[in-house]
Amino acid sequence: MAWVYTGNILNLSMISIQAKKHDNFSIEFKLGYNKIEKLGKSDFLVRAWIFIPNSLDINPEIYGKDQFYRDLKSNVRLITPVFSTDDLAQATSIPFLLLESAKQNFIEHPDKKHSDDYEYHIKMFSAIFKSSIRNRIYEIFRNTTQKGRDYDILMFIKETRLITSRFRKIINEIKVRNISEYISARSEYADEFISAILEDKSLRLLDICQSSKIQLSEYILEINSYRKSKQYCIINDDPVNNRNTVFRIGMLKKYIESDLYVGLDKKRDGFAAEQLYYSIAAGVAMVFATGVAWATQVKYGNITTPLFIVLVISYMLKDRIKDLMRYFFSRKFVSRYFDKKASVSTGKIIVGNIKEGVDFIPYDRVTPDIIKMRNSSSTIDDESRIFEEKILLYKKHITIYNKKLLRDNRYPLSGLNEIMRLHLVRFTQKMDNPEISAEYMLQNGNLLNTHIEKLYYLNIIFELESHNQNLFKHFRIAMTRNGIIKIQES
Repeated sequence: MAWVYTGNILNLSMISIQAKKHDNFSIEFKLGYNKIEKLGKSDFLVRAWIFIPNSLDINPEIYGKDQFYRDLKSNVRLITPVFSTDDLAQATSIPFLLLESAKQNFIEHPDKKHSDDYEYHIKMFSAIFKSSIRNRIYEIFRNTTQKGRDYDILMFIKETRLITSRFRKIINEIKVRNISEYISARSEYADEFISAILEDKSLRLLDICQSSKIQLSEYILEINSYRKSKQYCIINDDPVNNRNTVFRIGMLKKYIESDLYVGLDKKRDGFAAEQLYYSIAAGVAMVFATGVAWATQVKYGNITTPLFIVLVISYMLKDRIKDLMRYFFSRKFVSRYFDKKASVSTGKIIVGNIKEGVDFIPYDRVTPDIIKMRNSSSTIDDESRIFEEKILLYKKHITIYNKKLLRDNRYPLSGLNEIMRLHLVRFTQKMDNPEISAEYMLQNGNLLNTHIEKLYYLNIIFELESHNQNLFKHFRIAMTRNGIIKIQES
């Protein structure tokens, strides 16, 4: 399923979001933290209000923070440097110049340092190529005239043919010199990945071309023939082969994009402050119990029946006071601190940090603007109150140290992307059967029976904030017990 488009394809805004159905039981949000400057730091704030129907029985008693974080998976990666296919086809394109330089350095000095550098550049080139043809496909589909589309498709063939030819010439130089089997194999991985992506994207253009259909078909056969000649995995009529091919391409994708992913070292946020607050709570309770014992002993003297009773009561109250103080501090703690924090690193360099927290909140703590957005797609006024929806507030604060992120980087980086996947299996456990039967009458009086999907709706409203820029997006997710049906964006 395609992304629900909610921002510029090239992420020209400071912060952006897209959403899509990842599988039947999970929704995927792609957040872009963009326009990273060279100096200072960039701060991004994300808030997500999740409105959950009460009938799903998702509440603080049975769905705590630990369960939520188990259902939420997040990966952070550098935004792939943006180059068009026309850029890459030029003799002076930065990715090719860097790759050529890395190749020559490795040929002259085949040590680990230059081996790692060459491998890094073949991975970066492949990731950039994948991104460039994806954006080129978007441009072709957005072209409103058939003549324009056919021209663009012919240019796509010309440009990608030049790019792949030049890339293969570079990696073949490494192979024929027989310098390193390891590097030769990694070069083949990149070539196999590029070929698979190019064939897949080209096939998607067949349905929208007319006068360029013959040329595009010949080009696809050319790519497929090349893949066969190299004994790369291809899709055919063999289910076992196809299963293995999909798995292999997925592994190649992870390998190619591995240098774009950043490390996250997650810890609890505010642990020391939490322990201090709880120690204060224990101390206050102990002061009360000790004070009562001292005052009673002064009045009654040594151990007496009244003193014994007062001591028992004071210790009972001491535990209650301790728990009440812990509860009071925990509420204050939630408002000031996040649940988790993580250092963001590239290699051994920390380039930022992420803090995140989640909690159920009462209806009256939701701002009127968010309630208005929640009800904008409702069929009944004040739908949230009618369904007694539980409201989860998830918040995240991202800080990027711009100078460190851009340090020694030879590619034009613009920021970070975060892929955030929310799994909804737990939300379906208390749902009714996915279909209900109903009867209706025809004009002739005959009765017919039909089956109707039993829908539940999750409403998720995002507020994205950065550098005085605010963006609100409302996603309405229609579900049955069999999973997600559709995602609507407003």
